[in-house]
Amino acid sequence: MTKPLILGISGASGLIYSVRALKFLLEADYEIEVVASRATYMVWQAEQNVKMPAEPELQEEFWREQAGVPTEGKLRCHRWADVGATIASGSFRTLGMVIMPCSMSTVAKLANGLSSDLLERAADVQIKEGRPLVVVPRETPFSLIHLRNLTALAEAGVRIVPAIPAWYHQPQTIEDLVDFVVARTLDQLDIDCIPLTRWQGGIGHR
Repeated sequence: MTKPLILGISGASGLIYSVRALKFLLEADYEIEVVASRATYMVWQAEQNVKMPAEPELQEEFWREQAGVPTEGKLRCHRWADVGATIASGSFRTLGMVIMPCSMSTVAKLANGLSSDLLERAADVQIKEGRPLVVVPRETPFSLIHLRNLTALAEAGVRIVPAIPAWYHQPQTIEDLVDFVVARTLDQLDIDCIPLTRWQGGIGHR
């Protein structure tokens, strides 16, 4: 049986990244454990003018509706404060974890071993167990403090994938730009479930 993947969603701008990731992962029949931080509720309200429910069962329906995937895959949502959840334990085996988008506050706490909610605890577990953890920071510009915290995570084995799209695949929509970042993020876990035109070379010599 395939182990689940944890998707952490923190209170950074760019929640469309997590929605698109969920869409493709569920369509590919992955098992996903979702935990959104407390700040995510406020950011979602600000960006989409939609209230995200706190109850896990209602939140599952919410994320499936946002992703447009009503039945495929397996999705389980957790309350942000439920530090007794399965994903808070190293004995709960996973494929790893992605935090997308990842706020600088979350980066700072992870870099310093602080776990004030379930998202941070689940991420800390991935680090201590030597499992893949990928963070997608969504901030600009980076301060020196941000860079030092990101460096500390990289030194601990965390993969850093900034939300920086490319243009060589001829993007036509915002979703095309978002999907590039999501695809490169999932590449870090050797997951290839997004239709993406990858670089084939072709730049001529001068």
